[in-house]
Amino acid sequence: MPPKQGRRPVLASAIATFLFALDASPVDPLGPGPDPLGAQDSRTTALGQLSSSFEDLAASVSPAVVQIFASGRSIRRDGGSGQGVIATQRASGSGVIVDPAGFIVTNQHVIQGANTVRISLATPVDESLGRSILKAQEPLVTARLVGSDAETDLAVLKIEREGLPHVPFGDSDLLEQGELVFAFGSPLGLENSVSMGVVSSVARQLEPEAPMIYIQTDAAVNPGNSGGPLVDSSGRLVGINTLIFSRSGGSDGLGFAAPSNIVRAVYDDIREFGRVRRGAIGVRTQTVTPVLAAGLDLVRTWGVILSDVAPAGPAARAGLRAGDLVLRLDGKLMENARQFDVNLYRYGPGARVNIEVLRDGSPLAVQVQVGERLSYPDPLQAALQEDRNLINQLGIFAVDLRRVVQFMSNPRSRRGVVVAALTQGPLGTDSPFKTGDVIYSMNGQPIGDVASLTLALTQFEPDDALVFHVQRGGQLLYVPMLANW
Repeated sequence: MPPKQGRRPVLASAIATFLFALDASPVDPLGPGPDPLGAQDSRTTALGQLSSSFEDLAASVSPAVVQIFASGRSIRRDGGSGQGVIATQRASGSGVIVDPAGFIVTNQHVIQGANTVRISLATPVDESLGRSILKAQEPLVTARLVGSDAETDLAVLKIEREGLPHVPFGDSDLLEQGELVFAFGSPLGLENSVSMGVVSSVARQLEPEAPMIYIQTDAAVNPGNSGGPLVDSSGRLVGINTLIFSRSGGSDGLGFAAPSNIVRAVYDDIREFGRVRRGAIGVRTQTVTPVLAAGLDLVRTWGVILSDVAPAGPAARAGLRAGDLVLRLDGKLMENARQFDVNLYRYGPGARVNIEVLRDGSPLAVQVQVGERLSYPDPLQAALQEDRNLINQLGIFAVDLRRVVQFMSNPRSRRGVVVAALTQGPLGTDSPFKTGDVIYSMNGQPIGDVASLTLALTQFEPDDALVFHVQRGGQLLYVPMLANW
């Protein structure tokens, strides 16, 4: 494994010096007793060097750590009816500047549903003016969302600043269990905090079929740390702190960070394309078990088998078949389906991967060109970003049917209004509408989009009768109500 670059040798040297000083004996054990003052000075010096290295590390990373304040609307589920209800929400979290031009990486859940995102930058320190324990607050800076990715829970923001301090990406594949790491962020709103721990696991999968893996660490991470950087002893970004496991709601030493190699791939794609392009080769894989091996008369009881190969897909064109046992992916031994999926997950469309399989007892090597995995965004979630979609008189948040018609089941028309969620007033959860309703007309007049519905509502007075023709659950029905504004 190649040595890591940057600040790490300084910190490693300080730790080694400190440990050596603790073990060293300045006197002959057969001679007079030790000099307590001299031993204390030696240890204090070594400990001071170690502490100074930690301080230097924090001083280099902290200026690039930001606090994020997001506000907007989100869908929550009403406990009684199960209906989606729009609620105003405010959230805060952390982020890290990864480019001097003002690009910031954070978690998607920090800015989910936000229509306003503001950033609190670290206060620059001018040593010539002396030190102050409490620093002045910098004005908040408005950020725009460049793009986000739900699968990795990552987002990229941009602020209009230049020459900003930033944290360079490190190589998360070089992390080792037991390695020192540092978590930065604003836990519980406490701006720009740092904690230290070790890597508990270099690759932790939280769900059996999930393609996402995490770095597990025991560094203290709490709510508000989300989106902040996890750095190694070189001061390089090795992860984005994402979630914790906790019975108390606070840090129990089980923190999880998205590995920097995945973060960097997501960041690069979002900057270039505005979204993440994921590779796929058109196969379904399963982990070989003893029962599966016995039933199919396989030559071994472990590994990966292709249970499906999509016709005309990249794998099929390369000659792969259902029933092939996967031996290696780009030279790496494949031991289970999760490992295969996680490794393939890192390749972008257009890349080529070498796959070695075993078929009828004979090895076969093929090269497969990776295609793009199709993904569909939540068509109603987009409405949460636009104030014009709030129809307060009806207690609904709506989106034009034409924008999401391809995702709807058997719509009766291509024009209308879809109820994305209920709002919190004035009708609130007493609204006669349900999430997913499609409104086609009001009092016999066609409704083509949100704008026409909003305009039509202005023509009515309080207690006027309104009757909407609505598609619900595949069937049409009339929804009556009295205007109450």
